Amino acid sequence: MARMNVSVIATVYNERKSIERLLESLANQTRRPDEVVLCDGGSTDGTVEAIRAFLNRHRDRLPNVRVIEAPGANISRGRNLAIAAAQGPIIAATDAGVRLEPTWLEKLVDPWTREPETLAVAGFFAPDAEGVFQIAMAATVLPLRDDIDPDRFLPSSRSVAFTKEAWARAGGYPEWLDYCEDLLFDFAINAQKPDRPTAFVWAPEALVHFRPRESLRQFWTQYYRYARGDGKADLWRKRHAIRYATYFVMLPLLLGHAFWGFFARPLGWLGLLAGVFLYCRRPWQRLRVLGASLHPMEWMAAAALVPVIRLTGDLAKMTGYPVGLLWRWRHRREIPDWKRDLEKVRRITGNLDKVR
Repeated sequence: MARMNVSVIATVYNERKSIERLLESLANQTRRPDEVVLCDGGSTDGTVEAIRAFLNRHRDRLPNVRVIEAPGANISRGRNLAIAAAQGPIIAATDAGVRLEPTWLEKLVDPWTREPETLAVAGFFAPDAEGVFQIAMAATVLPLRDDIDPDRFLPSSRSVAFTKEAWARAGGYPEWLDYCEDLLFDFAINAQKPDRPTAFVWAPEALVHFRPRESLRQFWTQYYRYARGDGKADLWRKRHAIRYATYFVMLPLLLGHAFWGFFARPLGWLGLLAGVFLYCRRPWQRLRVLGASLHPMEWMAAAALVPVIRLTGDLAKMTGYPVGLLWRWRHRREIPDWKRDLEKVRRITGNLDKVR
């Protein structure tokens, strides 16, 4: 088939320190993007100036780049503006602050060369971790490739591609939602292939590298916002309920059993140790891979950080989720019923498939 034009889009906000890493990796792609559209949400640190300075130095390597300035736009609004302005029929989305493998775009759009009717492609991401803390963070919160079930994977918009037509049918990214917006977008893409487990073709070689958070404070803020987004969008009720039950029911029972007579209640301590092991088992397994370059003492320090990071993330989620639910209740008359909208997408797409 003829080569299809591909537009790469990303949103940026106060990314002066990291934006050159993204631009440099875009310039080094084995399959050059036909255009790049960046939407800046109102940066105050000179991000836009840094982009323009890079382009002035490297115009021959990255010739077709546009910057849209939209102060106050959240990430959903920024993506929608960039996609609307893009010319290509295929959109490849990524984020500021990442480093793309040189073959990222080539692997991401390759499914269209084999199957022109491809709707969307899910790339993958890997931690670009430095030091004990970031490696421990990556092992705790990020899946390895072997952890992924392609039929159930909901890709992050830091490495994903889709047709512009599919984006339009999905209604774009939900601009009323500031976090977890890419999950709702994934649901709307999947709704267009109701007869399949997923509408996304799995392309794990389309790899981006990004830096995990550098402190517990940054991590707390990140997971608080994620959970607040879950509450706003009414996502993962059961998952959050299990977390509250674990911390407010099971953990107090085990602690009471363990501390009420140490010698008389050893089962409580065994239960606590078993719980900690189960809580941290998979991160420790990932640490064997991600921490292979660490010295033994560094590895032990990273392993000790795992339960601290998990606990911090859980507490952040339990704090953020009810805040999101409260926001949802207060704005219940203003926000769309996205689950009903998914059914509408399924019906429309199903009818189109029948016509074809």
